[in-house]
Amino acid sequence: MVKYREILRLHAQEVSQRGIASSCSTSRNTIREVLKRAQAKNLSWPLEATWTDHDLQELLFPEKHASSDFRKRPDCEAIHQELAKPGVNLALLWDEYCLTCRSQNEIPYSYRQFCRFYHAYARKTKATMRIKRKPGEILEVDWVGQTMTLNDHLTGEEMPVYIFVAALPCSQYAYVEGCLSMDASDWIAAHMRAFTFFGGTPRIIVPDNLKTGVTKASRYEPVIHASYQEMAEHYQTTVVPARVRHPKDKASAESTVGHISTWIIASLRNQTFFSLAELNEAIQEKRTAFNARPFQKKKGSMETAFREEEQFALRPLPTTKYELATWKKATVQYDYHIFIEEMYYSVPYDYVKHQVDVRVTSTIVEVFYHHFRIASHKKRTGPTGQVITIMDHMPADHKKYMTFDADYVLKWGNEAGPNSFTTVQRILSSYQVEKQALRACLGLIKLADTYSVERVEHACQRVLTYTPRPTLKSVQTVLKTGSDKQPLAMSKENESQSPTTNPYGFTRGPEYYGRKTK
Repeated sequence: MVKYREILRLHAQEVSQRGIASSCSTSRNTIREVLKRAQAKNLSWPLEATWTDHDLQELLFPEKHASSDFRKRPDCEAIHQELAKPGVNLALLWDEYCLTCRSQNEIPYSYRQFCRFYHAYARKTKATMRIKRKPGEILEVDWVGQTMTLNDHLTGEEMPVYIFVAALPCSQYAYVEGCLSMDASDWIAAHMRAFTFFGGTPRIIVPDNLKTGVTKASRYEPVIHASYQEMAEHYQTTVVPARVRHPKDKASAESTVGHISTWIIASLRNQTFFSLAELNEAIQEKRTAFNARPFQKKKGSMETAFREEEQFALRPLPTTKYELATWKKATVQYDYHIFIEEMYYSVPYDYVKHQVDVRVTSTIVEVFYHHFRIASHKKRTGPTGQVITIMDHMPADHKKYMTFDADYVLKWGNEAGPNSFTTVQRILSSYQVEKQALRACLGLIKLADTYSVERVEHACQRVLTYTPRPTLKSVQTVLKTGSDKQPLAMSKENESQSPTTNPYGFTRGPEYYGRKTK
């Protein structure tokens, strides 16, 4: 707007037209035309105090206002009502106003005039400060406070969709997507897709102090969520959370959140979506248009600035994609197992009643104690309640019990001696049920623990001399009487001196009646 009042005031003080043009930042031709029109209208300083530059323009240059009659005047009351909605601003409303005018073959006002009409109804001011950043150094991430919705195509129930935003401060290039939750898995997965979108990783990630990213907030030593820290290490970047109640530490993300609320969430407010893929497809279209919007005070857009100034500075993506993992805590029970995702996994029995950290992926379950891995299992799927046990995790006694079978006792008998081995074989063959035979063999092994392996070997040898079917009881009797300690040759000599056994067991024989046999 030309400063008509100031021009007439300076002219009344006999200031030259060159001086007036310099003071009012207006060309001398305009100064000359204003003075000429004022003289024709008999206008001179001083003027009425209520007259404004707009009133003087209407009086001196009525043709400028005549041309505006062909333009559609914006509805300021409707604008004020729309601005009360989250994420809506004048730029978006002017863009919609222009589309409406063109569809009705009407001429819209410029954005500047559009704002003037509204500010006559309600004035609003903002102040911002811009901070320069090094290219590829920082990525600022955040959740948008405003959510979008999905509609169930059967019930019509609305489900909230949370919007993730990641912005590079140097170029203001942004990534946006919708997630069904704000838990750690969706938070980390959104980061991974953002890295893929940018084609590289920054040196520093600046999140807010949300629970999915920061376990314990601190100005100097914040504790990062284990899965989030592991993901950052995989992509060779660092997580440096913003200070508590200092949103300016990630000003670019906060600014982008505001723009996204307008250009994506608010612009899609009248559309209905029935799936997350459909919603993210619409978000992608709006995101592409948002990044391609030209700058107001310099050439190019956020996309061209990213391609030309920042993409080269990002670190390359790793060759393998990060496998999303969740961390949990568990206490080792007395049976040296932990209960994770409805399954039981074993750990070394030394850690009974200790609390351990468990890392769970889609394929593996790892157990850590004080950052040292103590067990690893392949993740089991299927019916719940399955028990996965590694033999090395069991105590020696439990391990013996688990491996106690026919092969075990035969191996023990072979190590004890040939007579013990034969005794074990014949005991196993003498029972119809193997479990009963194994119990008898276990008693034989316990005798070895009580008396010694050598004595059991000698006892088995003695028992085998007078019966082909040895039993645990016969071996036990020999050990109790100490017969195994007598030389086997002396025993045979005593047996040769003993009376000859009568083949007819039911007769007394001549010895009974005192007859001497030759």
